[in-house]
Amino acid sequence: LGSSQSEECRIDSIAQSWAVLSGAADPTRAMQAMASVDRHLIRREDGLALLFTPPFDKTPLDPGYIKGYPPGLRENGGQYSHAAMWAVLGFAKLGQGDEAGGLFALLNPINHTRTPEEVARYKVEPYVIAADVYSVPPHTGRGGWTWYTGSAGWMYRAGIEGILGIRQEGGFLVIDPCIPAAWPAFNATVRQGSTRYEINVANPAGRCRGLDEADLDGVHMALDEGSLRVPLDGASHTLSLRMLVR
Repeated sequence: LGSSQSEECRIDSIAQSWAVLSGAADPTRAMQAMASVDRHLIRREDGLALLFTPPFDKTPLDPGYIKGYPPGLRENGGQYSHAAMWAVLGFAKLGQGDEAGGLFALLNPINHTRTPEEVARYKVEPYVIAADVYSVPPHTGRGGWTWYTGSAGWMYRAGIEGILGIRQEGGFLVIDPCIPAAWPAFNATVRQGSTRYEINVANPAGRCRGLDEADLDGVHMALDEGSLRVPLDGASHTLSLRMLVR
């Protein structure tokens, strides 16, 4: 399994993404891993990010319960939304904001229900994440189970922590955005306990990753390799940031 010579399950999204997220892959292999996800597993024409491909069908190997699903349904080569969110985080960790933002938009259920035809195909609620989406005719693009999936929480983290780059580390807030280059700016309000941050990020040069200027309540702040770390100190603050311009 997971070999270029395999007739089924030639590439698996989880192995690719977690090679990056775990830090196990060297930089060159990490870039190659996510490029392979983009090339082999993301089907933009169908709005899908597959768990693996090709699905299990005739192999004599026993990969476990997922082989019990028909090919292209649920974990057997459909979209498994947990893994798709990890791919967003994998792209973001590499600084590939266009890829991270594009995949996030592709996974957003509202983008599967913009027309009556899309609603008829997707068949499930557009305001919650589906745990899985089918990938083979006649059910291509049909959503599976909804409401119960932990991938909803992972989508929240992929958007807030991966793309906006806002995350808590102990008693500090870290800001390290990885956004699409086309975004001119974004704003966020963060409340943690009695601490409140109004965050304004400008992107005048159309960059995906890296801050080069930060002001906290009008006072210039030092950056750490393009990111910022500020305390959760119980006060209210305004944070003005600028992405790289050179």
